[in-house]
Amino acid sequence: MLTAKKKEFIEFMMSAGVLRFGNFVTKSGRNTQYFVNTGNYKTGAQLSKLGSYYAALVREAAGEDFEALFGPAYKGIPLAAACAIALSVDHGIDKPFFFNRKEAKDHGEGGATVGYQPQDGDRILIIEDVITAGTAVRETMPILQSCAKVRVPHMFISVDRCEVGQTPKKTAIMEVQEEFGIQVHPIVTVRDIHEYLIDSGADKELVRAMEGYMEQYCVL
Repeated sequence: MLTAKKKEFIEFMMSAGVLRFGNFVTKSGRNTQYFVNTGNYKTGAQLSKLGSYYAALVREAAGEDFEALFGPAYKGIPLAAACAIALSVDHGIDKPFFFNRKEAKDHGEGGATVGYQPQDGDRILIIEDVITAGTAVRETMPILQSCAKVRVPHMFISVDRCEVGQTPKKTAIMEVQEEFGIQVHPIVTVRDIHEYLIDSGADKELVRAMEGYMEQYCVL
């Protein structure tokens, strides 16, 4: 259901040029009518507001029952930092964050991650942009497990594309939940975006094309 908060977030993404409509090809090679690129957040005000959306979702789903936030390089880094700031400012929850290097550093402090150093038994929350095929999660989990024997109970993303993953009739998020035991929490879903287009009187051809995409690729 498209709530006022979800509508606000969709319009926020559009105003920042993060959510765009047209003809695109996803990382998985699928043709889509919309594209989400969190790399287009460019200002302090945008990051502050974005962090507040993520922090509200983290507070609702996880409370304070975690040790740290993890932002996968590269786009997850500012997302995790913004979320950590908003958790502290908006909710009084002061938690550390960390992120991975693309290549391990062999001088100075060394290591494959920067920031908080996980300990055995830590509960780590992943902060990401979107999940399309689940590839990024499968790349992230070995990084976290190489740091310590951590648990990842939750992952937070901007948009759930609801696209089928490697298993018929299962979305990539369903696969992530089954494979790793991670509960994935999106701020909005493709259903919300579709409903927003209809409610806002968007071009009917765009709406029909998006419905065709959803019928072909999505599990709803």
